[in-house]
Amino acid sequence: MIGWAMLVAAGLAAAAAMWLLRFPRPLWMFGAAALMLGAAGYAWQGEPQMPGSPVERRAAGQPVDPQIVELRQAFFGRFGPEAASFVASDGLRRGGATGSSVSVMLAAVRTNPASQGAWTGLGDAIVAHDGGKTLSPAARLAFDRAILIDPTQPGPWFFDGLAHVRTGDLDGARARWTKAYALTPEGRLKDAVAMRLALLDQIIALRDRAG
Repeated sequence: MIGWAMLVAAGLAAAAAMWLLRFPRPLWMFGAAALMLGAAGYAWQGEPQMPGSPVERRAAGQPVDPQIVELRQAFFGRFGPEAASFVASDGLRRGGATGSSVSVMLAAVRTNPASQGAWTGLGDAIVAHDGGKTLSPAARLAFDRAILIDPTQPGPWFFDGLAHVRTGDLDGARARWTKAYALTPEGRLKDAVAMRLALLDQIIALRDRAG
C-alpha cells in the first residue's frame, strides 16, 4: 500500500508540473472551538495542554510542492489571515522542523478558531510531521473541524483527500476528491481538481487490475 501511495504522489507531482494554475456562515461558539483545539493538541502530543514548543523531530527537509501551494491559495486565498502562517509552516517543513511547522498552525487555529484554512493547514502539517505514514487522530480531528465549519467549501475536502493519498488510502482519497470536485465552481480550479481525480482513477484501476 505504501508503494501505491508513493506512486500516486509521484504521478500527481508529475501531472501537476504539466498543469499551469494561476490563479457568511455564523461563527461557531468560541468555547466549542477551544475544545476542538485542545483535543487536537491532546491527540497530537498525548497530553491535555499544548505547551508552547513541542519536542522537535528534525529530519531531512521535506519539499513543498509549489503546485499544491497554488491550489491552497486558490482554495483559501493568498492574503487571508492564515497566509503568513502557511508561509512560515512551509518554510519550517522544508528545513525539516516539522514539529515547529505544526506549532505554527496550532497557533493559527488558536488565534482564529473559525478559519477553515488554518484547521486544514494544521491537518496537513501533522500528516507531514508523521512522515505521511498515517492519518493520525490529531490530523483526522483537524480536517474534520475544517469541514464542519462549512461543509460546502471544497478546500478542506481536497486537502483531506490529499492526506489520504499520502497515507495510502486511495479509495478514501477518491471519495473526498469527488466531493471537492462537486463543490468547486467552474473554472481553472475545478479543472485542476478534475485532472488529479482522473489521474487517481487511473492509478486505482491499475491497482485493481494488479490484484
